[in-house]
Amino acid sequence: MTSPMRIEIKAVAQVVAGHKDPSDGYQGGVVSIIRMNEDFPLETLQGLPEFSHLEILWHFHLASPTDVALHARSPRNNPAWPPTGTFVHRNHRRPNQLGTTHPRLLRIDGRDLHVTYCDAVVGTPIFDVSPYFPVMGPQGEVHVPEWVDEMLGDYWDAPPVTQ
Repeated sequence: MTSPMRIEIKAVAQVVAGHKDPSDGYQGGVVSIIRMNEDFPLETLQGLPEFSHLEILWHFHLASPTDVALHARSPRNNPAWPPTGTFVHRNHRRPNQLGTTHPRLLRIDGRDLHVTYCDAVVGTPIFDVSPYFPVMGPQGEVHVPEWVDEMLGDYWDAPPVTQ
């Protein structure tokens, strides 16, 4: 096997408002702002307001490069859930520490993309922004193991009110 290919990529934007701290739990109810770099003319955003959702590729910039888990482990270390491999988890413990999210685009103000349902935190470098095309999404029936819905059931919804 040949050595892995390396590429150098430059962030096209950064999260400048929204969630301040990473969390495995509830992520809804927050408006985030993704600010596009000044290197790109505003016309690079032309037509984007016509879309309801974006596809964002970002870097877990607060994670340590030494915190990569190349082995099977239970999600969130919960023994009730079966051990699964590195590429089954969607967290920072991946080899390149990249994440994706599909936020709802609320509006664009100059270079600022106002979005909600974005789980990247303030300071996060954004490597790519594109509109979400449903036809390019999953084809056929989508299914996941039960533990996924159990683990993420309230990820975007309001947490339960405690008295």
